[in-house]
Amino acid sequence: MISIIRKPILTEKGMSRNGDREYHFYVEPSANKIQIKQAVKEMFDVEVEDVRTANVKGKRSVKHTKKGLMRGKTALRKKAFVKLKEGHEIDLVSGTTND
Repeated sequence: MISIIRKPILTEKGMSRNGDREYHFYVEPSANKIQIKQAVKEMFDVEVEDVRTANVKGKRSVKHTKKGLMRGKTALRKKAFVKLKEGHEIDLVSGTTND
């Protein structure tokens, strides 16, 4: 169940949404909203209010090298936007330092 969540998305825009109790994660492309909700609940011990998902298509890239054209593609990714219930929060990055 925990392998559904790959890693949190730590961007400036995403971190500004933490005050709204919304957290963003990269998840398995085959996972559905119910599985994502259960995984967040088990991993962080919080109550989930809402889950939204978005599929991100892979991009194609072409590089010109000495050996010719190198073609590639980035992988398909799925994002989950998880909103927690009032009074619950996840400490993804602690803003305190140990001096």
